[in-house]
Amino acid sequence: MFAPVYLDHNASTPPDPEVLEAMLPYLSGQFGNASSRHEYGRAARWAIDEARSQVAAAVGAHASEVVFASGGSEANNLLIKGAAACLKPGLLAVSAIEHPCVIKPAEQLCKRGWTLEKLAVDANGRVDINNFAMIMTRKPKIVSVMLANNETGVLQDLEPLAEHARMAGAWFHTDAVQAVGKLAVDFRRLNAAGVHALTLSAHKIGGPKGAAALVLDKRVELEPLIAGGGQERGLRSGTENVAAIVGFGVACTLAAERQAKLAKPLLEMRRRLEAGLIALGATLFGQAAERLPNTVYFSFPELDGETLVGHLDRAGYAVASGAACSSANPEPSHVLRAMGVDPELARGAVRISLGAGNRKEHVAGFLETLRATVAGLRRLTAMTA
Repeated sequence: MFAPVYLDHNASTPPDPEVLEAMLPYLSGQFGNASSRHEYGRAARWAIDEARSQVAAAVGAHASEVVFASGGSEANNLLIKGAAACLKPGLLAVSAIEHPCVIKPAEQLCKRGWTLEKLAVDANGRVDINNFAMIMTRKPKIVSVMLANNETGVLQDLEPLAEHARMAGAWFHTDAVQAVGKLAVDFRRLNAAGVHALTLSAHKIGGPKGAAALVLDKRVELEPLIAGGGQERGLRSGTENVAAIVGFGVACTLAAERQAKLAKPLLEMRRRLEAGLIALGATLFGQAAERLPNTVYFSFPELDGETLVGHLDRAGYAVASGAACSSANPEPSHVLRAMGVDPELARGAVRISLGAGNRKEHVAGFLETLRATVAGLRRLTAMTA
């Protein structure tokens, strides 16, 4: 079976063999419901408690601060909608480059009396501190700024932002889904600065799909999205996905252990990619900002990103387009629009996100294939012009 070289780790990662091995017993003999009182249920409850401790340890939190959810989208919705439900409607501020699972629930709250302000970013995708400080004078009640952007890989300096938000009296949340496993993330330090909640997801770090967590300061009151049997301290009812949660815990342990060692080769490959892309005439986005070591986001001015991604896939390289994947919505990336990128250039955006399984030979092969593919598309464009 043909298998392209995988260069899309920000979308999802291959499950680690150790994760799969840890999950298997809970997909067969250890099938108990963690709410049951008998031995099968106690075994499931122990496994969840162990995983909770593993997730907490990976981000410098306490196990009692970890609330399991089905994915990063649910965890982000739980924080935004859950916190809003416990407050009188007011101002909600999120960065203009957030993932849709932050922006969309924030927009929904506008129908319930809330006012939404999207925090401006500069040309490199960093939150504009002057704009941020000005909005904080309006006393927002909830603020959400992601730690690492899923498209550009650009990092935010959260601590000064959180300090501003704390002085304004806001609950401050960060979507750290892309950062965990690629950077050292310390919730205790962030919490001391004023970050009250943090989201992470299993399938971004070699774990299974279907498990994520909201790490939550206990002072934050949330109304649950899902009511029922009262699991997860009453914040997320429903029978727990024990196997996925177990895999999540192991993935967090492995990610924390391997992060420092993995960062150097990823950064070296990223630099090789960037040098090759610049030589081919590509524009790199967020290049002047501090970024994740694995992420490169680029565009060729005259080429469509979706077309380029399709050709690369057929040539043996799996990458992602920054443009909307639906033909019904041809708008370019909202992240690039917020950065002030020309719409035509933004429509050509392509993201490469490296992972532990990639090697420098993959980078060299990709650049050679890209060179030939771009040359071919340019010839075709010239013929049809």
